[in-house]
Amino acid sequence: MPIDISSDATKQAIASIQRYFTENMDEPVGSLEAGSLLSFFLTEIGPVVYNKAVADVQGKLQERVAEIDVEVYEEAFSYWSKGRKQQR
Repeated sequence: MPIDISSDATKQAIASIQRYFTENMDEPVGSLEAGSLLSFFLTEIGPVVYNKAVADVQGKLQERVAEIDVEVYEEAFSYWSKGRKQQR
C-alpha cells in the first residue's frame, strides 16, 4: 500500500528537504531532486514508520479494550446487597 501525503504536505516536505541540504550539505538541491528524495523516503522508509504507528495504536486500543470490563462492569444480583428493604 503506497503512502500518499497531501500536495500541501508534499510542498512543505520538499521545501524542508531543500532547506536541509542548503544548511547542512555542500550544495543545495532543486525541487526535482528533493521531490525524488521524498518519494524514495515515502516508498522505502515510510512503511517502517507507518507500521510502527499502527502497532502503537493497536497496543493502545488493546489496553482500552482490556479496561472496558472495569469501566462498564455491573454486579449481578446486587438488589439485596445495596441495602434495599423488601417492600410488602
